[in-house]
Amino acid sequence: MGHVFFGAFTVLVCALFGVVITANGITVDLNDEVSIKSAARIVADGLMNYYHGNESGRTPGVFDGGYYWWESGAAWGSMLDYWFFTGDDTYVEVAKEGMLFQVGTDWDYMPKNQTLSLGNDDQGFWGITAMAAAERNFTNPSSDQPQWLALAQAVFNSIALAWDSQYCSGGVRWQKFVFNNGYDYKNSISNGVLFQLGARLQRYTKNETYGSWAEKVWDWESTIGLIDSTTSYVYDGGSTENNCQVLNKIQWTYNMAVYMAGAAYMYNYTQSDTWKTRLDNLINTLDVFLYGNTNVLYEPACEPSSSCNADQQSFKAYISRWMGATIQLAPYTYSTLFPILTTSASAAIRTCNGGLDGVTCGYTWLTGTYDGKYGLGEQMAALEVLQSQLLPYTAVPYTNDTGGSSIGNPNAGTGALSSQTSSSTIQTKDKAGAWIVTCVLSAIALLTSIWMAMDGKGEAKKLQEWIRVESNYA
Repeated sequence: MGHVFFGAFTVLVCALFGVVITANGITVDLNDEVSIKSAARIVADGLMNYYHGNESGRTPGVFDGGYYWWESGAAWGSMLDYWFFTGDDTYVEVAKEGMLFQVGTDWDYMPKNQTLSLGNDDQGFWGITAMAAAERNFTNPSSDQPQWLALAQAVFNSIALAWDSQYCSGGVRWQKFVFNNGYDYKNSISNGVLFQLGARLQRYTKNETYGSWAEKVWDWESTIGLIDSTTSYVYDGGSTENNCQVLNKIQWTYNMAVYMAGAAYMYNYTQSDTWKTRLDNLINTLDVFLYGNTNVLYEPACEPSSSCNADQQSFKAYISRWMGATIQLAPYTYSTLFPILTTSASAAIRTCNGGLDGVTCGYTWLTGTYDGKYGLGEQMAALEVLQSQLLPYTAVPYTNDTGGSSIGNPNAGTGALSSQTSSSTIQTKDKAGAWIVTCVLSAIALLTSIWMAMDGKGEAKKLQEWIRVESNYA
């Protein structure tokens, strides 16, 4: 299996400029569409080795390995890209089933069994995947099921409803609920998914209310200093405890990238010089995420020290994906961004020579070979940067005027924090079961909060982690 930890020494044969690469069973010519698709199939199969949700007794939509729920939503986004870029429909039905199973009773990607760790960013990543399904014209659900566009609108509305002007002059909090660790933190990624969804929904529907929200998020990020007014660096977040007066200035690839792609969507729709300037300024910060003079993407906050956690090991997937989206929506950026993606894809595929199968992808793209680290994030990152090389052969994201057929509901998600449901077909016993689960989880969360207040933080976090993993199978 692609994720088995077993390093194997292999010889990498690289032609001039690294265009032709051989790593065990993977051979790819980055100038050849068919070759790229063949290599992408191997990496995509490795990614899907982590998924067993379509097997009897397993939970559809959730990948194995103890990953946080949001990363499963992000992984389906990678597989949607794979299908759209390659035309390979092998995993279409599996992806559709998984994405629909996790929508929750309110059809807003807030399933009850994720309550204890649900952040606005978590929900947002699932919403972004639903938005991609609409923009890719992914096979539509049946009429009695939630539709992709409506799901994206539900997530957008739900997060927008969480806008909090009492602290830090606005913004949304990282976590959904007061009993969650991180509720006192307002971070760029949670606001960034709202920003990007607003930009994408405006372009898709031509409803400029969504764009107004994107402007609102951008203005807040800039005013508070999370998007630096001088450098355009995107910082991580700030605490409500000091009214965001002291910022956490660590820089992650996906924070910058979520705003870069959102700005590209805004520029594509408005064609305004303002958004072009904002986009250009963000692109100018890419040097932070390129290692030395290699033109290869890396995660400077943790990769040099080999301290990236499971979440962070997936971040290069999103910067690769969103650099590609930026190229499609603002084609003038091609000459700047595409060479970085090509160099990074060349470096990434060289790491896919690990495991018992000889094609498992490693984490760092800086060593020229598999580094012994493997997982869902590593496979996602390698897949996204590799299939970015198919951009010249791929249609731009659709709108409802250019080929998108998904049905929307602008009011979806407006009852996200209430007890309303989206389907009258839910039976009383199902409601009772969901109520019991919610009550139990809420009680545990309260006990955990009390325990933490009594300085049992280490053990409380262990308890929360255990609950999170177990709730995936609830």
